[in-house]
Amino acid sequence: MKCTHCGTDLPSRECPECNESVPLEGRFCHHCGAEMPQQESTQFEGTDFSERTLCSDGACIGIINEKGICNECGKPYAGETE
Repeated sequence: MKCTHCGTDLPSRECPECNESVPLEGRFCHHCGAEMPQQESTQFEGTDFSERTLCSDGACIGIINEKGICNECGKPYAGETE
């Protein structure tokens, strides 16, 4: 499946009803409307979320990576906020 805007190949899977290509995370087939079976996500398997350090910028949703900077805004960790 290709992006309609830039032509880049997108991750996709086959619809079990019509066999057309559907975006990987799609909930419904955009060709026939069939509900797509949900796949189990393994993206965060083995991740201990209690060990993460949140960005010290109160407006950012990122977490501090192993280099000590936020993975979203790039700011260095400034310590715990009060």
